[in-house]
Amino acid sequence: SQSRAIEDALRKRDIPYRIYGGLSFYQRKEIKDVLSYLRLVINPKDEEALKRVINFPARGIGQTTMDRLTVAANHYNKSIFEIIENLDKIDLKINTGTKRKLEDFVNMIKSFQILNKEADAFTLAEHVAKKSGLLLEFKKDGTPEGIARMENIEELLNGVKDFVEGQKELADAKGDLTEFLEDVALATDMDKDTSDDDRVALMTVHMAKGLEFPHVYIVGMEEDLFPSAMSMNTRSELEEERRLFYVALTRAENQAYLTYTQNRYRWGKLIDAEPSRFLEEIDEKYIDNLTPVDNYRFKPLINTDIFGDVDKSKLRQNKPTNGTPPAVGRPTQDQLRKLRKIRPNLGDPAPGKPMAMPDLSVGTLVNHTRFGKGKVIRLEGVGNDKKAEILFEKGDVKKLLLRFAKLEVLS
Repeated sequence: SQSRAIEDALRKRDIPYRIYGGLSFYQRKEIKDVLSYLRLVINPKDEEALKRVINFPARGIGQTTMDRLTVAANHYNKSIFEIIENLDKIDLKINTGTKRKLEDFVNMIKSFQILNKEADAFTLAEHVAKKSGLLLEFKKDGTPEGIARMENIEELLNGVKDFVEGQKELADAKGDLTEFLEDVALATDMDKDTSDDDRVALMTVHMAKGLEFPHVYIVGMEEDLFPSAMSMNTRSELEEERRLFYVALTRAENQAYLTYTQNRYRWGKLIDAEPSRFLEEIDEKYIDNLTPVDNYRFKPLINTDIFGDVDKSKLRQNKPTNGTPPAVGRPTQDQLRKLRKIRPNLGDPAPGKPMAMPDLSVGTLVNHTRFGKGKVIRLEGVGNDKKAEILFEKGDVKKLLLRFAKLEVLS
């Protein structure tokens, strides 16, 4: 799911949005499941989180057992977690087998708490997703819905990794689980806003059929995303993906923006991304401008005036004159080289590696990829420990560790 990164970016810029035909990323079942485990690590007295996951994946802990535990917790003025910890001291009608299952659950949460003392949020979240059985549960499902749930958990872990890397810039941040859950809490609070203000519309291509918008952004134009890795087994599947791309492109009344990344996280590892073959199939004369995404200042890629005077079949793969069926494989090396000529080399460091420190002084205007524009109001430290306090346009003051800070000097 790409929606997590898009939703997070819109929230951080206070841009309202609405998801059509689906749930906000953090409201999806599998995401709530993972977050409930993580909440228990920080606060085992969180009854809502405990009741959600104590028997998911299934552990043979039924509702009758939970009712008895709840009654005991109310009677002794303790949390359910504390009651389970002290089952030997409390007279409850729970059989030996169920007691063992309850104790195993508590011991698992305690093992997560031990890891949390030394691990960052990503290391812990990845461990919890595996050891809790959640990933295996959805993997065993095998249905398209189960696969989608696994992909959403993967994207959540990517988000945790992004968060941890971003926190390294902040001089007073740890990148631990508590900080991550605080960040998520702010995101879920914004999900409760149901006002009818103008909003960015987020939807799948399928949901967009029959609709038109002045400006359309088609994101993730990469091999294995669009076209999907699951839709390249046969020629007919690939043609269906190409048809969907055509549908997406023709939703734009004025301008369509096609974007792909240089790289993206998969299961916490940064991998290179390959531009979608569909980009190569668009005649160059219909491409207005192609530019690197630089501090979120976008320029249009495709001008939709082409839809009025061009055969739209140009978006489909041309058949060779010798009658041989079109290849279903990835773009040729020549095609990729052509795309890479326009692919920016932004020179970003590997995750977690120090960057060249910008030359700053008090009063310097800067732009930050996460926080926007700001002014340096204080400098301290030397060498690798040099820090800058920056007042950003939204009124926030951030203390950034300059060897990690992704800053552009404006003046």
